[in-house]
Amino acid sequence: MKRTTKPLSSLEHAVLTVLWDRAPATAEQVRLGLDRPLKESTIRTILKRLEDKGYARHSVDGRTNLYAATSAPSNVAVSAVRQIIDRFCGGSVEQLLLGMVDERVIDKAELKKLAERVARHAKKKETH
Repeated sequence: MKRTTKPLSSLEHAVLTVLWDRAPATAEQVRLGLDRPLKESTIRTILKRLEDKGYARHSVDGRTNLYAATSAPSNVAVSAVRQIIDRFCGGSVEQLLLGMVDERVIDKAELKKLAERVARHAKKKETH
């Protein structure tokens, strides 16, 4: 996936979710996979935007475009979190985590477990 600074709209996310589940998929297959009625032309516009943002790509089979996501959901999530950290926390992961503790999104026990896992991961990387 290209590094992008453009976040996903809720409709783009819905289309991307269909691609993760059904790729490769035609615009019509994506349209049918959504939980809301939309015209195929609208889906084609969203797919084009996803390609422009680097979240999707297409190949051609005869005269049909087949679309697929360019990255796994977890990679897209990491990119979205990075955007949040950069935009709202001045690039500070610590500021984000402290805010999540303050707002009870994550509790101190979960944060401690996470810190232990990060430390084990870092130690493992040092030995390799």
